[in-house]
Amino acid sequence: MTLLSELRNTGQLRTLDHALAISLGRLRPETAPSVLVAAALASLAVSQGHAGFDPAQPQRLVEGGFDWPSPTQWLEQLRESEWVALPEQPGVASADAPLVLENGLLYLRRYREYERQLAEGLQRIGRFALPSMALESLASLFAQLFPDAAGGVDHQARAAAVTLRHPLSLVTGGPGTGKTTTIARLLLLLVAQAMQAGRPAPRVALAAPTGRAAERMAESLRLATQRLQADGVDPALCEALPGSGTTLHRLLGVIPDSPRFRHHADNPLPFDVVVVDEASMIDLPMMAKLVEATASGTRLILLGDPDQLPSVEAGDVLSAILRASGDGEGTRSDDARALQSLLAPATLRPDAPPTAFAGRRVQLQRGYRQGQALDLAPLATAVRNGDGAAAMALLRQGELAGVSFHEGLLDPLQEQREHLLARWRALGDAADPAQALAQAGRLRILTALREGAQGARGLNSRIEALLAGANPGYFHGRLLLVTENSYRHRLFNGDIGICLRDGSGATAAWFPGDVPTQPRAFHPAALPAHESAFAMTVHRAQGSEFDEVWLQLPRHDTRVLSRELVYTGLTRARQRLHVAGSAEVLGLALQRHASRLSGLAWRLGAQPVQGELPFTPSSG
Repeated sequence: MTLLSELRNTGQLRTLDHALAISLGRLRPETAPSVLVAAALASLAVSQGHAGFDPAQPQRLVEGGFDWPSPTQWLEQLRESEWVALPEQPGVASADAPLVLENGLLYLRRYREYERQLAEGLQRIGRFALPSMALESLASLFAQLFPDAAGGVDHQARAAAVTLRHPLSLVTGGPGTGKTTTIARLLLLLVAQAMQAGRPAPRVALAAPTGRAAERMAESLRLATQRLQADGVDPALCEALPGSGTTLHRLLGVIPDSPRFRHHADNPLPFDVVVVDEASMIDLPMMAKLVEATASGTRLILLGDPDQLPSVEAGDVLSAILRASGDGEGTRSDDARALQSLLAPATLRPDAPPTAFAGRRVQLQRGYRQGQALDLAPLATAVRNGDGAAAMALLRQGELAGVSFHEGLLDPLQEQREHLLARWRALGDAADPAQALAQAGRLRILTALREGAQGARGLNSRIEALLAGANPGYFHGRLLLVTENSYRHRLFNGDIGICLRDGSGATAAWFPGDVPTQPRAFHPAALPAHESAFAMTVHRAQGSEFDEVWLQLPRHDTRVLSRELVYTGLTRARQRLHVAGSAEVLGLALQRHASRLSGLAWRLGAQPVQGELPFTPSSG
């Protein structure tokens, strides 16, 4: 039996992966069997979130013992194959071949081109020379917005100063570190600068990968603006800030039944500033298209938490960009002068020559969301650091406000059935669809898996039976999760809706509209692929927050578990967190990193870690 057949027969390959390899073999019967296996694995790699396949690490993709070719021999056979392009330069488009071998990584051609185009676009945006500015006119407003900046290290003030001077900025930090507040203050500075120069206020777009994340960012910006106005900031400045956010799909302009968008290199986005939240969720193709549609001279500001899970689809873009931009802790000399100029007015000198990566990063560290109801910070720190002993001690001591550990519990419906069911039944009693959708974010069960007893589908099936009987269908109060994009309906992967029955007995599925108080109704039969949303995978929950979260761990360890998954799951909670599962599984999860194979950091100029190849895996 050939290796390709063995992989297929043991269920390691998808039908699509196997079909690609078979097609190449039929078109060129002389193709080496190892090349066909590599083609199938390059396809499989994308489905698992990698940009490409590393012949030295096939075990990253498949489980079990297989007789793999030696990496040296495998790479040589790939170089000799007519199916494989070998680019001479990283910035040059590859030859018209289905596979590309570059820097030891085998790509499907399309994904290599996404990486190349994204790296080129980021450098283009970051190296655009913004007009020189004298910041003394903003010093008074800056001091009002950042009153603590003069007294010590204020990372928010530093982020604003850096972003004022650079067209490509990354503002990173965990929940509650003030990313949106920082952006609100930065935008006020840009508005004030334009007004003082007699120019119109900058055109600003707020966007995120999902509708819920976009709504959260816009809501946070509105609240931050209201607080600033209450503190005496000029209302005219506040009124110039955007009041709503949008999904990346809507920002770029979906074209029904087409993978292309209305905005691209020849028709760029009509904005002066584009702010994108939850950047860790953005996959490689989407980020490439966003950057392509961002004109030179437009400020692109990416916000994200580097410790969260990478995107569901291929690529770990934020991690690669952050690796290329450094650790975010140091302050470049010109950026330090920018901050100093805003604190003690002085005209800035020109920038130093550009470094390998043209973007700038500031890591926010102080947590601002801590409250009496939920004390997540110690647990989040232990999980982020992979310290299983500290995490278990915190959970077992039971001294963290709002945090409960249900050790050994494998089904929350056993211990908290009535409490959970009462919360879900209340959704159907809401006064109107808008209120029902608002209440839908109060409670969620989050899981690591889709299938199995502790998976989202198994839990949803049991919940549906408890709420509506043996044949639930589209019952009143059923929460729905869209699982594929429908450009025609303007519904996208991750959107949450609710089924409600009206007075005549007709049932409609309601989803948020462009205005939160004006949801949209659909006949359930007309919806794109969807499933129930009482329980969701942690991946699906990224970009959302819930008042109460149950993080249910699986019975046994699995390769999808990682410290990033646990961290992302527990930081979805606003007021109450329940962690359910065994100490052993939690400990094993915290020993594992969620990492992706990618060449993006290398393309952006990141230096390889000692002992690693240049395309080293990026960790989420």
